[in-house]
Amino acid sequence: MRKINFDVFNGDADGICALIQLRLAVPKECSLITGVKRDIALLQQVDPTVTQDVTVLDVAMDPNRPALDNLLSQGAHIFYADHHNLNQIRTHATLTNHINTSSSTCTSLIIDKLLDGRYRDWALVGTYGDNLFSVADKLVEKTGLCDISRNKLKQFGTYINYNSYGVSLLDLLFPPAELYQLMAPYPSPFDFITEHPRVYTTLEQSYLHDSEKVSSVVPYSEHLGSRVFMLPDERWARRINGVYSNSLANQDPSIANAVITAKSNGNYAINIRAPLKNSVGADELAASFPTGGGRKAAAGINCLPAEQLSAFISAFQQRYALRT
Repeated sequence: MRKINFDVFNGDADGICALIQLRLAVPKECSLITGVKRDIALLQQVDPTVTQDVTVLDVAMDPNRPALDNLLSQGAHIFYADHHNLNQIRTHATLTNHINTSSSTCTSLIIDKLLDGRYRDWALVGTYGDNLFSVADKLVEKTGLCDISRNKLKQFGTYINYNSYGVSLLDLLFPPAELYQLMAPYPSPFDFITEHPRVYTTLEQSYLHDSEKVSSVVPYSEHLGSRVFMLPDERWARRINGVYSNSLANQDPSIANAVITAKSNGNYAINIRAPLKNSVGADELAASFPTGGGRKAAAGINCLPAEQLSAFISAFQQRYALRT
């Protein structure tokens, strides 16, 4: 039976840009497994009976531990790079780990470091997309990019990240696997933007449209050190909620923000952003509820039952009132 290589990656800007860098440096024929940003239990889609090598990028290890153990037991060789919080790093003879849970890094930066900055512009797109603006700005200073080029990479990263949010692929403008395949051949994101203006313009116009709609939303609840916002069960809201959460965090670095989006089943999806001045605790708070997880600065809950909404808001306010 022919063995297959798999690239498993988060469908957001960080996951896509990490894989672009890696495959530019180390080309390999691989089957792609990805999805919307919150579709993180991706390793279970890998068939261990036909697997040879698996590359996993920007996908939390803990939710994928059973599938990871199964693949390792079947002899798969796995390269794992990620920055999400986890209980314990798995070790195995055929598992190569590059895990860094610092709130000042992302998977694109982990790959950038491994490649000695060989495809730095793509790393910057992924870093800006992951809302690590100050980290990316410091890296730009070392590259000598002008302000116009820096802003273009920042916008592009934001747009790619915006494209990853939704309940299903039907909410997205481009399936992440398709977007990756379009961008992957280009050593520079500037070349891609020049040769595929329709893709860039489609992302930009939709982002601006949804941003205008969300600009009229007022806080659902305000507390000392935190704000809560509620969005409706509509496609535009599902697309914009993650990037909107990032923009709220950037407005006031001392405030924590929670963006709650209604779901068609009566429950809620939640984005949590810790204060940028103290980027900790979002992962722990999210993990205290079923279907929650993430990283220190930014985390989420995929499906919060309606009856737990008040408990979440109370826990969120208490968590961040202590940090003002």
